[in-house]
Amino acid sequence: MPESPASPTPYEVLGVSASASQEDLRRAYRRLLRQTHPDTGGSAVTFHAVQLAWERIGDPARRAAYDRGKGAPDVAPDARPTGPAHARPTPRPSGSPRARSYGHPGGQARERFLGLMRQWSGRGGALEDPYDPVLVRSAPPEIRRTLAKALAEEDTARMVSALGLGYTIWNAAAVPDSDDVIDHVVLGPAGLFAVRSDDWGGPVRLLKGEVAADAIDRREQPVKTLVRNSRRLARAVGVRFTGHVIVVPDDALDEPIELVGRGKHATTALVRRSLLPQLLRNGLAGDERVSVSDVFEVRTRLQNGIRLV
Repeated sequence: MPESPASPTPYEVLGVSASASQEDLRRAYRRLLRQTHPDTGGSAVTFHAVQLAWERIGDPARRAAYDRGKGAPDVAPDARPTGPAHARPTPRPSGSPRARSYGHPGGQARERFLGLMRQWSGRGGALEDPYDPVLVRSAPPEIRRTLAKALAEEDTARMVSALGLGYTIWNAAAVPDSDDVIDHVVLGPAGLFAVRSDDWGGPVRLLKGEVAADAIDRREQPVKTLVRNSRRLARAVGVRFTGHVIVVPDDALDEPIELVGRGKHATTALVRRSLLPQLLRNGLAGDERVSVSDVFEVRTRLQNGIRLV
């Protein structure tokens, strides 16, 4: 599995700059080994990350290879945006019938990535290759996470499209009276789902009903924001969401799926990306499946009322 652009670089893990001397690198590694060792109260996950970082850049030859781009994350610029997304079906690959797909998944995040990359590099104009692995890896975490976000949205859209003609996906749906968007609105036999695709570059967990991770600011509330935005869209269009789903890379979540809870409103789930098709086919435990006639009615309302950005 390719490394996420949002993952901390070995230099970031060791807490040194990319220009640090080999001796400074060694000192940082030894200090972190003592601090993070599980036998002295440290975290096994962090301890392993420190060891892996040292394996990649601790030896001068391996460090030079890493700095040249060997082993860089796969950030091939598929589906580069050429302008704002629009409400027409995205191109469908040949083969088996695909789900109806509207809008440009990842388009906003890619445009933001390109803008930030131009600003950071000091070249206000076009870059020769903004997706160059060495350039991406040397960029600040905020820029790398923006690219990871775009890739996550594109991966989700591809997975939903493969579910077949019984499904419809609207990508980057505008939230009424807000600058926010819902990454994906997915309609199928199991119901209507508001989906957020993300990649925070490391492990995530549920903490008091919210997604928590090292890279998530305490002010960022992915669950609360997704539920609030789906309610606004539901009221404006005249539909009801069956569930809310936050999709993360498989290796970011210990359990295949974690439920936030069930109450007056729809269930919210944090799920591994590979489990998303199964969730969209079967729904969540206890949910009532939508009748064929209801699916057609909801699709018509969404098609007439939803605005893509």
